[in-house]
Amino acid sequence: MAFTENTKVGEIWANEKARAVLLAYVPHLAESPYLSFMKMYTLPQLAAVNQTWSWTPEMLKAALSELAQIPDDKTAEIDAKPSTDYESEAVAVGSAAAEAPEHAEKWGIYELVLYGPAHGNPFIDVSLSAIFTHEGQGRQVLGFYDGNGIYRIRFMPDAEGTWTFCTKSTARSLDSIKGTLICTAPSSGNHGPVRVKNTFHFAYEDGTPYYPVGTTCYVWSHQETELQEQTLETLEASPFNKLRMCVFPKSYQFNTNEPIHYPFEGSLEKGWDYTRFNPVFFRHLENRISDLGRLGIEADLILFHAYDHWGFSEMNQSVDDRYLRYLAARLSAYRNVWWSLANEYDLMWSKEQEDWERFAQIVTENDPARHLISIHNCFAFYDYSRPWVTHCSVQRIDVYRTAENTNDWRNEWNKPIVIDECAYEGDIDMGWGNITGQEMVRRFWEGAIRGGYVGHGETYVHPGDILWWSKGGKLYGSSPDRIAFLRKILEAGPAGGLNPLKSEWDVPSAGIQDEYYLFYYGFNQPRYRHFNMKPGIRYKVEVIDTWNMTIEEREGIFEGAFRVELPGRSYMAVTLKKA
Repeated sequence: MAFTENTKVGEIWANEKARAVLLAYVPHLAESPYLSFMKMYTLPQLAAVNQTWSWTPEMLKAALSELAQIPDDKTAEIDAKPSTDYESEAVAVGSAAAEAPEHAEKWGIYELVLYGPAHGNPFIDVSLSAIFTHEGQGRQVLGFYDGNGIYRIRFMPDAEGTWTFCTKSTARSLDSIKGTLICTAPSSGNHGPVRVKNTFHFAYEDGTPYYPVGTTCYVWSHQETELQEQTLETLEASPFNKLRMCVFPKSYQFNTNEPIHYPFEGSLEKGWDYTRFNPVFFRHLENRISDLGRLGIEADLILFHAYDHWGFSEMNQSVDDRYLRYLAARLSAYRNVWWSLANEYDLMWSKEQEDWERFAQIVTENDPARHLISIHNCFAFYDYSRPWVTHCSVQRIDVYRTAENTNDWRNEWNKPIVIDECAYEGDIDMGWGNITGQEMVRRFWEGAIRGGYVGHGETYVHPGDILWWSKGGKLYGSSPDRIAFLRKILEAGPAGGLNPLKSEWDVPSAGIQDEYYLFYYGFNQPRYRHFNMKPGIRYKVEVIDTWNMTIEEREGIFEGAFRVELPGRSYMAVTLKKA
């Protein structure tokens, strides 16, 4: 089939001859940092949306004419299957040496290590799983090959007591290995994985409230070791308890360096062997997830993204699926993992709706721990009503207003609203990356008062292009301290989280009717405020300066209609707490 006017730029780009034709007409496309955006367009669409290029009708017609002469030589997909005769019948069933610990704590990681065969390609040839059973209830858990003849099965037990397990494998030596483990009480600080609670909020599995205060550090784990360690030091001193990060490396503005490891064997120059994972890459990722766990930070893992020059965003269906199963096998036992199917899914020209639905099915079916899962948009929202979506991961929909829509989204999807990208505090040229610290804090408060959770990011120009949003390092902005202040207020507020209350026309409020009220005045600057509350209920009043981080309790007890004096500054809030 030849290329036509309906062919996406991504498909043209993937064909060497067609790409050469395209670059003959628009050579600057090769160096454009926005190539990822452009790949989802057809050539006529691209000519229409990009006014900085002189796309005359004649030029477009000539380019399409040349492309029409080139066949699309896309090779057929081959989905390799596990070998049914990987080991001969001379190999005894269950003969592999095994390391099976006797104990694991509740919501900890139990790891069964098997020493087995390494001939052929175990990533493809060998399937491995185990059934873990407790009080008659079984959980199937995928195993994975970790190189050098080592296989691992990881499981997160969620009930104390005795569990039994039995392996199943296409390799005879790894099949029917049985054992027992004792699940003990969780250690101090281990509250289990985060779950949705009370429809719009979150809590750890043991019931401890969890208020997501997130930040974005897309590819911090792909940087040099010294910078990674600096990032962890910064996080330890920060208020953030959730971190958005990519599994794959990223190629985009301020992030043009190569990663320290690659997910597959091979190289960019010679090509990737998509049938062989690079265990070093995934071990490194696991170590960083563990580091975050020790800091009490949830790792919100982005499984796919479009900002890529290695080809990882354009792998075929069989490779995508195998990658997701491998990732689920390696990581689902880590209690601080969240799954984000994609960052800006709608920029990925080679994926369609059915692909994302299939990806969700693969991840959820192979995650016995049932971690939180969502998908992140650029332009168009995903259908968050899908049953597999646990919470809505939202990017801004407007240059100025996003958090203000939180209540509408709650009503539409009846799920927690996490605005993972409301724009970033910084000073780069793009509007998504140059809001002030004050505006970042305002958006956090606007989202919180409407019953949602807003995420942070930072993009200040740096001489070495080390921007927090991408590479990590240090935080330079003014918002983190104020976000920490908000986190303390959330944690001291209603245990079930803030829910919107009926508000006056000019100020939103949240809390519990007749018990707790939190009002936020944003960029307005009232000198006083009149309150008309239900008679018979007495309140203590606190005036909060959300920017200067002060809380002042007003003298006396207030009831019915009363006036509260305010300082006439922006970014103030007021709480009424039942006396």
